[in-house]
Amino acid sequence: AITPYHGQQISLQQALDNGILPLKNFMVSQTRESNFAAVYQMAKVPLPASAADVSLIYLVPAFLLSELTTAFQIAFVIFIPFLLIDLIVASVLMSLGMIMVPPISIALPIKVMVFVLIDGWSLITQSLVSSFG
Repeated sequence: AITPYHGQQISLQQALDNGILPLKNFMVSQTRESNFAAVYQMAKVPLPASAADVSLIYLVPAFLLSELTTAFQIAFVIFIPFLLIDLIVASVLMSLGMIMVPPISIALPIKVMVFVLIDGWSLITQSLVSSFG
């Protein structure tokens, strides 16, 4: 879409229409049906019959809701093991009578070590890539 526009073969509106189609197809394929329904329900507009009829005005918020849902799911999966490490370290320190030692000073190196040992960056990258499957 950009090359014919720079060559002045098509107008700006035609270039935008041609360029938005692949982006629209991607967003439709990545958006959950429930998010489409929620956005259309909030707008008090009936759902279109097919995905091709979805307007960008409704598609973009539905896509953002879908991506935020995926991001929170990934963050929750990452957060739970770190929370468990905090609880275990705090329990061990309390049982040893080390009340004045801040648990974070012991838990942080353990969290970093666990993250490195389980290859955390690879797991995060794989989960992000699989969310676009």
